[in-house]
Amino acid sequence: MPAPRHILGISAYYHDAAAALVVDGRIRAAAQEERFTRKKNDPDFPAQAVQFCLQYAGLTAGQLDAVVFYDKPVLKFARLLETYLAVAPRGWRTFPATLTNWLGGKLDLRKTIRAELPGLRPDCPILFTEHHQAHAASAFYPSPFDEAAILTIDGVGEWATTTIGQGRGREIKLLKELRFPHSLGLVYSAFTDYCGFRINSGEYKLMGLAPYGEPQYAGIIRQELLDLKPDGSFWLNLDYFNFLHGTTMTNERFHRLFGGPPRGAEGKIEQRHMDVARSIQVVTEEVMLLLARHTREVTGLKNLCLAGGVALNCVANGRILREKIFDHLWIQPAAGDAGGALGAALAAWQAHEPAQPAPPKAGDLMQAALLGPDYTDAEIETVLRTHGAVYQPLEPDALLDFTVELLKTEKVIGWFQGRMEFGPRALGNRSILGDARSAKMQSVMNLKVKFRESFRPFAPIVRRERAADYFELDAASPYMLIVAPVKKELCRGVPPTVTGFDRLREIRSTLPAITHVDDSARIQTVERAGNPLLYDLLLRFEQATGSGVLVNTSFNVRGEPIVCTPDDAYRCFMNTEMDYLILGRFVIERTAQRQSPVARRIAPSAD
Repeated sequence: MPAPRHILGISAYYHDAAAALVVDGRIRAAAQEERFTRKKNDPDFPAQAVQFCLQYAGLTAGQLDAVVFYDKPVLKFARLLETYLAVAPRGWRTFPATLTNWLGGKLDLRKTIRAELPGLRPDCPILFTEHHQAHAASAFYPSPFDEAAILTIDGVGEWATTTIGQGRGREIKLLKELRFPHSLGLVYSAFTDYCGFRINSGEYKLMGLAPYGEPQYAGIIRQELLDLKPDGSFWLNLDYFNFLHGTTMTNERFHRLFGGPPRGAEGKIEQRHMDVARSIQVVTEEVMLLLARHTREVTGLKNLCLAGGVALNCVANGRILREKIFDHLWIQPAAGDAGGALGAALAAWQAHEPAQPAPPKAGDLMQAALLGPDYTDAEIETVLRTHGAVYQPLEPDALLDFTVELLKTEKVIGWFQGRMEFGPRALGNRSILGDARSAKMQSVMNLKVKFRESFRPFAPIVRRERAADYFELDAASPYMLIVAPVKKELCRGVPPTVTGFDRLREIRSTLPAITHVDDSARIQTVERAGNPLLYDLLLRFEQATGSGVLVNTSFNVRGEPIVCTPDDAYRCFMNTEMDYLILGRFVIERTAQRQSPVARRIAPSAD
């Protein structure tokens, strides 16, 4: 048999740096750098993520057969230069810093990568994919489809901001593209910034804020900002934006259009901000629906794969699914730049290893996105002893039964099991769990555990076969990337006189902890094959209570990445008001701990 082929994919230098390892076309490991450095959205070279991937597979850098970067820096640099020349002299203030940054290492990435990976063989090729090619590969190759349409939407890669393509077997063809500066991702980020949230991490907050408002400004957006075509393509009116030649996304003309200056990061959220959020969300959904319909027309294919940062807009994804534009929809769970590392590695393997058979597609190849580090019981116990923690080990059956009893009594539980998730969502291995039936769970988790804005919704987890009993959803949603309505018979209705954040105080359904103010939920469906422990926990909870739904939110606090190690989990737990921490087979009760809160590895940044 031929020796296995090892290809390392890397994304870095913008946001969400990551590494992914593909061995003979199969995904072996993947992780974001932020989880190791504890710097949220860390953009630097993913040295620790690379080290993890190699160690997990038992490899050294010298055993790699190729290293692949997720975009082409020369093309991106050319786009930056052309943009500066096009708007000169207005961009002169930022141009020197940008030029210095690129000439300092971004442009000659082969040299940079070799410096960062000592031990790499001199004959090991360093390859580059185009940015949207990497997104397309991350969407199609791990999907369960032998052929599918592919739609990628983000801020910008080299030049492309949106692409339509198709995948058949080992081949991906990108057929059409929308080019910078006309970008749905940049528009959404501009509104994210305007409403006081951080770009590249606060877009989901804008999406969560939208249901509190009315689309008062949707017509203005269509009339003044976007020249939208029936195929979903559009031209931006750049007179309202500042990102081409300044350090901000929007300008005074934009601010006047929407009734005032941008909200400060800690400023009061007014009804105007809610209405602005709802308006851009409505228009984003319209654009994505048009793009999806045009993608179906162009390709004639019945399956759709989605990637790119805008594919994390799970409300729009739910619209695409409900409109039945395609028979089936699959979304890359690490749809943003982190997933570009995986797509780059997969694209390179498919292109450069034609003699080797492609892995058979017996379903979703992402392995439930559980591609990060895991830890043995001995490693976990060592951490607990180091902290002087008081803990109790339990066997698997007893652990599940004990957890169910805690959840029944409205306890908030830190749940740390198995391999860490790849992508922005905790999917049941680095999670905080609670009872979805609890009327107080949302406020308790937001204010006492997550330390975040009270309006933020929480996601439900439910066994795949039970999802349709609670939600208007007839498809799998394993990666928490689809929003669907809660079943009408479970909803109670809110008087129309209740508006804004006052709607938070209303009990909206029999599952109030996961029902957003518009009676929707961002759903994760769980299958035994993907996560047997979480599946069994849901099953036992339903057997004990009659309810098959739990709250699942990421195991972190505001401004910090999701926890990676047992040490991260213990430190996070001790600095919140979670009731219990379940680390592997070990149960840690807050009130039994003798120690005061421990220092976090990295202080949270403002977010």
